[in-house]
Amino acid sequence: MSLVLLLLPLILFPAFGELIPDYNDPYSPIFTDKPVYTWTDKIKMTIISPSWNTDTHLIDSIGNTEDHPIKVGTSNYFLKPYRFTETDVNSGIFTAEVVLTGFSHDVDGDGDADTNPRTFGTGPTSGFLEVDRDSSITISFEFANGVVLTKSVPISWNLGTIDFLNEPIFSDNSVTIRVIDTDMNLNPEAIDHLSIHIISDSDVAGINVNAIETSENSGYFVATVSLSQNSPSSGNRLYVFPGDEISAKYDDHTLPKPFSKSDSLEIKTSTNVDSSIPPLERLNNSSPKFSDSFGNALESFSSNIQMQIVGTIKNDHNLKQNFVYIFQVKNADNYVESISWIQGELLPEQSLDVSQSWIPPKSGMYEVETFVWNSFDNPMALSPLMSTEITVE
Repeated sequence: MSLVLLLLPLILFPAFGELIPDYNDPYSPIFTDKPVYTWTDKIKMTIISPSWNTDTHLIDSIGNTEDHPIKVGTSNYFLKPYRFTETDVNSGIFTAEVVLTGFSHDVDGDGDADTNPRTFGTGPTSGFLEVDRDSSITISFEFANGVVLTKSVPISWNLGTIDFLNEPIFSDNSVTIRVIDTDMNLNPEAIDHLSIHIISDSDVAGINVNAIETSENSGYFVATVSLSQNSPSSGNRLYVFPGDEISAKYDDHTLPKPFSKSDSLEIKTSTNVDSSIPPLERLNNSSPKFSDSFGNALESFSSNIQMQIVGTIKNDHNLKQNFVYIFQVKNADNYVESISWIQGELLPEQSLDVSQSWIPPKSGMYEVETFVWNSFDNPMALSPLMSTEITVE
């Protein structure tokens, strides 16, 4: 009978966690999933505490009592007591989450606050906590009477970045723009978005496009814009021309120190647009011909008599193309006697005759060359060089 009486208290009154911890050697490390957080992040916290695995057959909880609470907070706002739950039966590993809600702030410059700061919740995943830009989150766990273990992590804003993902960019394709700005992950449990402005040399007014977050908590935002040489800008379509520079930007209103909370900064990137047609196949350039001032073809050439050098270029593609047509004449010593050019634009499927006058200074052999470039600023040949030799009497 005495044996039964000794076992009965153990059966009726199971041991509680606070009786197990070793006061002299507390082991209960606290971990967070990131070393630094932004103002509207989700903090995932882990406490490894085998001593608090009070029931090896059930999922245990810690931190939700006033005797041994867990407190999650800043210097101004906190959640206490906050419950952590065991990841599995008998694991001794306890986890919880808290969503940071920032403070009242206008993140897009429209004059209205875009955040909903609030503090409430008891855990393990129901917590919301208001935080400032430059603060820190402290997690404290009263492991045993008079023994409090803590972990702190900083809160900071970040400088965003923007870039084009699919360079080189061709004028008849689309372009993908990416913004990385974790501060704009305003709701870590939903897809956020932000506005990007994109322009080209051919459309300096440009368009505003909506960049969508790639996942609920990524802070990566992507927008895809189609490029058109034949249609005006509209919606997510931008009018461009081969050789244009395109620029994309957004305004960052969540800047780290030394910027103030009210500062903003234009985050911008630029690149050039090319054509998918190989450069030397973009225009057809025929061998130069020669005529007098009345347009009659010349079979022979005389010194000190004006002639017309006539070239023909054709655009066989369904796009407008800018061009610079260059005439160059060299003498037998390879010295350049004359150089001139004409700039213009060729419509789709258009053919054009271009000409320049030249007076041979003396008799001899001359080489007449013609070049077709896209521009002088960033020259690129649009067709092979054409060359013809003539004899001047």
